[in-house]
Amino acid sequence: MNDVLSYAGLLQKLQERGLTKTALAAQLGISSRTVAKIGRGERIADHVLKKMAAYLDCSPEELCRTVSDNALLQTLRDEKSAHISGGIYHELQVRMTYNSNHIEGSKLNEEQTRLIFETSTIAVDKAIPVDDVIETVNHFRAIDYVIDQTEAPLSEAIIKELHRILKQGTTDSTLPWFAVGEYKKRPNMVGGLETAKPKDVPARIKKLLDEYEAIEAVTINDIIRFHWEFERIHPFQDGNGRVGRLIALKECLRHGIVPFLIEDDKKLYYYRGLAEWENERGWLTDTCLDGQDTFRRLLDMFEIQ
Repeated sequence: MNDVLSYAGLLQKLQERGLTKTALAAQLGISSRTVAKIGRGERIADHVLKKMAAYLDCSPEELCRTVSDNALLQTLRDEKSAHISGGIYHELQVRMTYNSNHIEGSKLNEEQTRLIFETSTIAVDKAIPVDDVIETVNHFRAIDYVIDQTEAPLSEAIIKELHRILKQGTTDSTLPWFAVGEYKKRPNMVGGLETAKPKDVPARIKKLLDEYEAIEAVTINDIIRFHWEFERIHPFQDGNGRVGRLIALKECLRHGIVPFLIEDDKKLYYYRGLAEWENERGWLTDTCLDGQDTFRRLLDMFEIQ
């Protein structure tokens, strides 16, 4: 991680004073080369930064932004902040939201999902459950939260917040026994398999997090294993699959690992892998690695190393 000049922060300060970059350079005796660096948002010398901050009557920190060494994460953050359409942030939002929701039964197709993201509208030729639309918008916000919180250690607070974002405003949220952003109150099953009893969830999640955070160098296999253990606990009344895949996205970004994108047409392999993990770990691992290949094609498309 390092700090570089924030182009947006500088422009805001210049606008407040009615100045241009050229005028600022002339006032401070800054070279044209430095002006070019400012335009590209590149790092500049500390003494120049302090000189600019003093002239603009602000702290140097107000003119800087933190830049990640992870090219993918930084690109996602830059495109999110600048509202850039057509980039990898845009495609991640649409493709992950469509596939993750569709795996769980959403009736929205990919083009409808794309339309909601791009225009906040939807075209339908048949009835679509309102919850499908709400959870699509919520999933967009959950991905934003993942991008914002990437470097933070994985915690119960982050996991619960992902669930809250995903399920807020849905029909489920109106049910007195459905705990939005909190662990389940009623026992549930997944794929015919028993999951953790509600009273056991906090302790099992804490143990899972403690063991995971103790790993010195997290690998893709560690993230896949965490994903399986999280799904077997099934801590929430509903939304566990989507929350689990959002966690996996966060942790891949956090540890500089290419994320995996499970496409809807691979869901039977994915479900088989989750169900049979204890007998054959290779099925889930292979499905997730295939999902990595899917994501690598996006990286290649946008020339991100």
